[in-house]
Amino acid sequence: MRIQFLGAAGEVTGSKYAVEMELDGRSRRIMIDYGMFQGGREALDKNQSALPFLAAEIDCVILTHAHIDHSGLLPRLCASGFKGPIYCTGATFELLKILLPDSAHLQLADSERAARKVRQGKWRGDIPEPLYTAKEVEVALAQVRVLEYHQTLELFPGLRLCFFNAGHILGSAIAVLDIAETGKKSQRCVFSGDVGMQRRPLMPDPEWIDSADIVVIESTYGDRFHRSMEDTENELVGVICKVMADHGNIVMPAFAVGRTQEVLFVLIDLVKRGRLPHLHVWVDSPMATAATKLTEHFFAQLDLETQTTFAWLKENPAALHLRFIADVEESKALNRVKGGAIIISASGMCDAGRVLHHLRWNLPRAQNAVVITGFQARGSLGRRLVDGATDIRIMGQELPVKASIHTIGGLSAHADQAGLLKWLRGFKKEPKKVFVTHGELEASNAFAAAIKAELRWRHPIVPERNQIYEC
Repeated sequence: MRIQFLGAAGEVTGSKYAVEMELDGRSRRIMIDYGMFQGGREALDKNQSALPFLAAEIDCVILTHAHIDHSGLLPRLCASGFKGPIYCTGATFELLKILLPDSAHLQLADSERAARKVRQGKWRGDIPEPLYTAKEVEVALAQVRVLEYHQTLELFPGLRLCFFNAGHILGSAIAVLDIAETGKKSQRCVFSGDVGMQRRPLMPDPEWIDSADIVVIESTYGDRFHRSMEDTENELVGVICKVMADHGNIVMPAFAVGRTQEVLFVLIDLVKRGRLPHLHVWVDSPMATAATKLTEHFFAQLDLETQTTFAWLKENPAALHLRFIADVEESKALNRVKGGAIIISASGMCDAGRVLHHLRWNLPRAQNAVVITGFQARGSLGRRLVDGATDIRIMGQELPVKASIHTIGGLSAHADQAGLLKWLRGFKKEPKKVFVTHGELEASNAFAAAIKAELRWRHPIVPERNQIYEC
């Protein structure tokens, strides 16, 4: 068996792992995830680059969850000749129906906006070409096959798949593959996907896997420890109370799936407990609105505390003013609000979508604040804000950054180093091989070192992009 790391190696986006094996006398190639690279021109070049093999040579794709950095190039793969099934959980499939059409729409909008600016003489460089169309999204969605948690499916003779709950976002899964290659002893290969935090709002804890020969584990926060929920709440309360007292606005860039719903839970819960006053909260993201409605549909998959808090809001609808923005005109009207607004908007890394307009109007005012609630990849606008940029270019306009910037780390949907190590301790014995991926190089190397020091596992590997390993 061979694993090739085609993405999320030395970085957190573009998750793509190719697994080749000999099954029942026949060569098979499967993909684990097929995600989009995010963050600047270099990411666009990677997204447009060809695979080292033909898409038609892939037998199936196993998708751990719906986030675009794991699923975002599936339509392009299908348009390139991949005709096989895409396996994921039912909740992931429902989220794909929201995220992938939105991704195609944003790419087309970016291309059309650039073309307009070329005509106006205001655009430098090439016009970005969409990676795929809405029609190609429909084709990809038609290839999805649902497999729910704890069901075992024989994909081919000698290859079985079972999903376990990763506790990251709705529908997120740990993929467990039992592989019996021709003439060899069966091996278990576990792909963690993105591992959620334990004892955090919204999602249940990630499930334990007790045995594996090969483990591929993420390391987004492999070099750090999140703040406690208590410290996170204290910081968030402090920021909100100060900005509201100064008659300012708060812009919260948030991933439409998972993070927006978690932020809403925290705000509602803080109001419920009397730690925050009556708030005016706007969710300005059509995708986040759709994802929130879908979360309600899968209510039983949320943790008990979250179910209780959302039920309380339904019984006390006047506890806070919560509005989901329906159209573009209503979104634009928010920019006339000079104080007292909490605006939750996508994209989470500030690279596209309606959040750009809200940042454009709110960054130049010192009484405002931007609250960052999730990971910001290198090259993203969000990362530049976190790193202390004093001036930012948004939609061709240079803007001063006068609003305060706050990073609230305890709301992450990713486990930190301690959480990742705890999940690995669920294995009863050391796997033969452990690959540390989905992290910037410093984070992955730090986590590999922690695995050696804390677990006494001997040879964790931090692969480079496109490397192939025999297993």
